[in-house]
Formats: sequence, C-alpha cells, structure tokens
Amino acid sequence: MPRLILNPSLPTDIQVKGIVFDMDGTLCLPQTWMFGEMRRVLGIDKRTDILDHIYSLDVVEQEIAHEKVRQVERTAMIQIEPQPGLNELMEFLEEKQILKSICTRNFPTPVNHLLSTFLPSKLFFPIVTRDFKPPKPSPAGILHIAEHWKIDPKHLIMVGDSVDDMLAGHRAGTTTILLESDVNGHLKEAPETDYVVKRLDDIIKLLNDGIEIKERKPQVSEEEVQALS
Repeated sequence: MPRLILNPSLPTDIQVKGIVFDMDGTLCLPQTWMFGEMRRVLGIDKRTDILDHIYSLDVVEQEIAHEKVRQVERTAMIQIEPQPGLNELMEFLEEKQILKSICTRNFPTPVNHLLSTFLPSKLFFPIVTRDFKPPKPSPAGILHIAEHWKIDPKHLIMVGDSVDDMLAGHRAGTTTILLESDVNGHLKEAPETDYVVKRLDDIIKLLNDGIEIKERKPQVSEEEVQALS
C-alpha cells in the first residue's frame, strides 16, 4: 500500500504537498453553541442543513437569512480561541514547505480575524469560504484548491472535525484526518475518516512516520464539475 510521506524514497511513496484545513473546530476551538443559535434564528431544526435551507429561499429571503447567520458568526468571532498545537504545526509545515489552505462553510470575516489574530505571518492560499458553491460536503472546494496548486488530490490531506470535512476530503480523493473532540467521536470509525488526532501538532508525528493511504479517484457530480470549470 502506498504511503503519504514528506520525502519519498520508495516507488510506492507519495509526497505530501499540501494540507487543506477546516476552520471552526479545527484551527480554532469548537463553538458548538453557534450552530444551534444559527438554527434558532433561522427557525429550523438540527435535521436541516443550514446552508441548504438558506439556498432554498428566494433571493431576498436568502440575504436576510445570510445576515442572521453572519451576525451569529461575528459574535462567535470575538470569542475565538486557537486549537492546541496550532502554531507548532504551522511552523513545521512552513519549514517543510508544505502548502496550506482553508476550506470552510464560514464567511470571510471570521476567517480573516482568526488568521490576523493567531497566524499573522502564515500564508494560507487560496481560501475557500461559503461564497464558493457548492459547499462541503461537496468535494468541489478542495478540488478547486488542488487545481489552483496544480497538484493531484492524492498528494493532499484534508484536516477537519466534522462529517462534512471527512466526506468532502474522501470524495476529493485526499487523505482525511479527523481532529477529535468531545462531540465527534462517532466519526472516528466512519469509512471516510483515515486518521484521528487529539491535537493539531499530533499531525507532525503522522507526517514524519508516513501515512498509509488508499488511492481513490475524486467522486464528482455534474454540478460539481460545473463549479470547477
């Protein structure tokens, strides 16, 4: 089985060239209250996807709903805290010249706030926010990043804390790493989850040791292909 490693030395080795990170609950500590509050202001229950609901509305209602959600995100932004091991991992990735990007369902303002507050000297590019459609769990955002970098997705890793992150990474053909929390333990055994870490800097050891991967082709719908064209 091929391995995903920093410096390939065997015919079956595949070099890690880039990592895509989720934001909420991944680069920063989870704020699980935020999603309940979003559903409250929108008048939906937890069985309904927030963005699916918003995009089902007419244009005027969509903007009203978006602003309700953005206001919740602005409140959460003020309370944001970095994940343990964040800076250690970022220093390591820069030392190894591994590209970094963000793929999030958040809107740009909280993303920019997190980066300017906790990672002001670190480069993440491109950054995919919910302005990009379709959002996760579609793999389109990750594939857009891979195309921008001109890198085969099998050379990439998707790091996240939710089912949307694992599904998007798996369907994009990347290796997936779940950042474990007290609310996502059920995802540890999910078929879309390749590796599990408790802290971000645990990824350093994974990369140094080499990650066994299953090569898989991206699974993309016609709508997602159109989003990438």
